[in-house]
Amino acid sequence: MYLKVVGINHKTAPIEVREKFFLSAIHQDLLLSELKSHPQVCEAFVLSTCNRTEVYMHLLEGADTAFLVDIIANIKEIRKITSFQKYLYVYSNQEAVDHLFRVASGLDSLALGERQILGQVKDSFKRAQEKAMFGKSFNILSNAAIRTGKKAQTETAISHGGSSVSWAAVIMAERILGSLQGMTILIIGAGKMSALTATQLPSKRAKKIYIMNRTQENSQKLAQRFQAEAVAFYDIKEILSNSDVCFCASDAPHYILDKDTVEAAMRLRGNKPLTLIDISMPRNIDPAVSSIKDISLFMIDDLDNIVKDNLLKRQMAVKKVEQIIDRKVTEFYQKLKKKNRPEERLVPKPVP
Repeated sequence: MYLKVVGINHKTAPIEVREKFFLSAIHQDLLLSELKSHPQVCEAFVLSTCNRTEVYMHLLEGADTAFLVDIIANIKEIRKITSFQKYLYVYSNQEAVDHLFRVASGLDSLALGERQILGQVKDSFKRAQEKAMFGKSFNILSNAAIRTGKKAQTETAISHGGSSVSWAAVIMAERILGSLQGMTILIIGAGKMSALTATQLPSKRAKKIYIMNRTQENSQKLAQRFQAEAVAFYDIKEILSNSDVCFCASDAPHYILDKDTVEAAMRLRGNKPLTLIDISMPRNIDPAVSSIKDISLFMIDDLDNIVKDNLLKRQMAVKKVEQIIDRKVTEFYQKLKKKNRPEERLVPKPVP
């Protein structure tokens, strides 16, 4: 199997570059459709999260990956794509397998040992399978990656303590404000990231928690789980004016909090300080908001120092996880060799 992964992540690119390559569910479907019809692609799956976008491909032997960047540029309407080449990485064959297993184990996450990444990896496998982009090799690879991630989480301390972007965002808010006790908190969004953020809050003894989402039904469901109040998006100025901190974890493809909106909210609150933490991808708060007096705006990349402070015990587990990965990589190639006698070579699909 000739395997390639092309990617960009929090280690190689700042958020303003990563968000250009972020692929929504619709974008991922479009990309998988393009790859399905490409004559050099045998199998593929796409992983796109707040910290990475990676495309794994089983290609015909010796195939180049340059076509992939062009396809993504067309889907995302990225101009001057060559200026972003320096942020991309390409891994091949065993190096690519090792990288995938590190990702699934949380070793390559912003928050070392992050648990959520394994679920995101599973979702990427499922999407590709539903699009008929998995064959024998990637079925074996996906099973091995999932087992590696599970083994890392259950047999080591790699996920000890706080290990998620949402957790880090709440800790940052506590450090800025001193405590969240007695504070009014607004969470924008009602998806997984918002739910993970809300999960961190019951022990903080906040005075009030608002959940805001464009789909009222979704915000109500999340609010019920955490004894919060669901509020309508058209009340954003009034709710912001009554909040001490806002966590934005929406999945909108554009800014939902712009400078004019926040300025209006600040006038209503008498310019009392307001903390905004945007953990969305792409960003949902306009960076220009940071220029407003008494506004403190933070984004995903600002959480790095928070994450580093909680590393010691998990760093001790890294070596154990790497040993697990080494064994699993070896096992994967043994299974692949056993299944593919002679070596599997999928027939390229004709271009329609």
